[in-house]
Amino acid sequence: MSTRTLIRGGLVVTAAEEIHADVLIEDGRIAALAASGTAAAGAWTAEHVIDATGKYVIPGGVDAHTHMEFPFGGTFSADSFETGTRAAAWGGTTTIVDFAVQTVGHPLREGLDAYYAKADGKCAIDYAFHMIVSDVNERTLKELDLLVEEGVTSFKLFMAYPGVFYSDDGQILRAMQRASANGGLIMMHAENGIAIDVLVEQALARGETDPRYHGEVRRALLEAEATHRAIQLARVADAPLYVVHVSAEEAVAELAAARDKGLNVFGETCPQYLFLSTDNLAEPDFEGAKYVCSTPLRPREHQAALWRGLRTNDLQVVSTDHCPFCFTGQKELGRGDFSKIPNGLPGVENRMDLLHQAVVDGHISRRRWIEIACAAPARMFGLYPKKGTIAPGADADIVIYDPHAEQVMSAETHHMNVDYSAYEGKRVTGQVETVLSRGEVVIDARTYTGRAGHGLYTPRSTCQYLN
Repeated sequence: MSTRTLIRGGLVVTAAEEIHADVLIEDGRIAALAASGTAAAGAWTAEHVIDATGKYVIPGGVDAHTHMEFPFGGTFSADSFETGTRAAAWGGTTTIVDFAVQTVGHPLREGLDAYYAKADGKCAIDYAFHMIVSDVNERTLKELDLLVEEGVTSFKLFMAYPGVFYSDDGQILRAMQRASANGGLIMMHAENGIAIDVLVEQALARGETDPRYHGEVRRALLEAEATHRAIQLARVADAPLYVVHVSAEEAVAELAAARDKGLNVFGETCPQYLFLSTDNLAEPDFEGAKYVCSTPLRPREHQAALWRGLRTNDLQVVSTDHCPFCFTGQKELGRGDFSKIPNGLPGVENRMDLLHQAVVDGHISRRRWIEIACAAPARMFGLYPKKGTIAPGADADIVIYDPHAEQVMSAETHHMNVDYSAYEGKRVTGQVETVLSRGEVVIDARTYTGRAGHGLYTPRSTCQYLN
């Protein structure tokens, strides 16, 4: 039996336009839009009517970089697919793209199947996977073609973490050549891990063990150098490149120079680089460990370049790199040795609100907010127009957003399975009120009504931005 929901009276904001419109939802999809108050809209009836007067009606967020149940440093990130996707829904995100992990010596297939199993029946919202490639060899390269056909169309490689995820330039080039042929997109963690390991060893030998030294050894220049190298390898392979978690002004400059040449080079940054800094890493009594992530937080002066990159489209996407580790029992593994602190921050619940705060603060426009948080990640990773917009035929992933509500971010009130907030005490204007995932209300006026297993695995097409 057909079910209809009508959202009346809100300001519909997409990456392309803003319009006071009513939205009709039928069988989990957007059936039609009509300007509020018109005869067409007035004629619609539905079993379920949501009054969005005075609110924004926006597409559900697409967070294209999360790590649920992720193995790192002898432990696992603290959010399961169940807790992490529920927290995402609370924050107005209705699709995540997480990372399946290949174990060195094992096939990609094995790693991907393990992640399918982890997530199956657990997710509150829709989800997809990228594939982390830890072991580039002939067998792995053949598997890349099969994964693209299956809807896993992006592959993450690491220039960092020697002995764990690291690929050398030859392996990276081979993977890029394969992606060039099969339509896949290579995602790059761009830091010179070999050089960083030398600086880590030297810092520890000098007795520099506190969390702040994590930021000091992972130099901005080594992010920029790796970004430059990745771009040149992608040019040699004639392959597109997506650089994850860009944090430094010098790395943004490398991306901008490549894009000025018309290259298919893309960049992502994260809220932590826009709102936090090395001041947090330097917090006393080991509190700085809460802010250890890689790439690391940078001095505050880098933030202006990141905001500028988002305005000029030299950076296209804001994702969270949500990879939470509890302070008690996990981050504490690195007491006395910053290199043993698990790398990662919680944030999947905070992204949409922080970026709305950026609208309030004048860094970006409303439509750019929706572009970098919803539409661009959906296009980048082959989910658009099913996800990332409000248009007839799209999935009814919709957020009713109150732009005037005020909130204080805190571990006391968040829904992520982690014992601290990276934004503890931060006041922001704007809050998610109601969230629909494929037409089903999962947050109803700040009450969770969703369920584990509602979220569906979503195969992806290839990047929609390629020249």
